Amino acid sequence: MKRVVFITASEVFRDEEYYKPKQALENAGVEVITASTKIGELIGKFGFKATSALLIEKVSSNDFDAIVFIGGGGASVFFDNESALNLANDFFKQGKPTAAICIASVTLANAGVLKGKKATVFVDGKESLVKAGALYTGKPLEIDGNIITANGPEIAEDFGKAILKALS
Repeated sequence: MKRVVFITASEVFRDEEYYKPKQALENAGVEVITASTKIGELIGKFGFKATSALLIEKVSSNDFDAIVFIGGGGASVFFDNESALNLANDFFKQGKPTAAICIASVTLANAGVLKGKKATVFVDGKESLVKAGALYTGKPLEIDGNIITANGPEIAEDFGKAILKALS
C-alpha cells in the first residue's frame, strides 16, 4: 500500500485543499497520514477538522511514497521551518512526488527544489517562486518531473488526481 504524508498547519489551512486530495488518494487505496506542528485536532479556515498523527520533526522520507504541503493562510508556518524544508529536499532528491497547493508552494521554493522547475502558486506567492528560480507559469496545476504544484482550492480535486497518477 502506498503511503503519503500531508504537511498541514495546525490552524487556518484551506479545508478543501486538504480533504479533496485526501479523498482522491484514499478512494484509490492510498494511506494518508497527516503531520503538523502538533499532534491531535487541526482546524481549517472554514472549520473542517483534521487529525495530525505525527509531528513534522518525526516524518521520515523513508516511510512515505510522497509528500503534500497543504495551503491556506496557516501554511506560512512552514515557509522557513527547517523540518519542512529538509523534508521537501529529501523527497525531491529521492525522486518521490513532492507536492504543494496554494501558498504552500512557497515552502518548496524556499527549500530550493523549484529552481529551474515549472511551478504555480496562489498569486500572493508568485514573487517568492520567481526569486527562488522557479519558472512560474500561473497555471492552475503544474507538473514538472516529481514536482506537483497547484494554485488554490478550485483545483484541489485535480491536484489529488495528479498526485495519485504520480504514485502509479
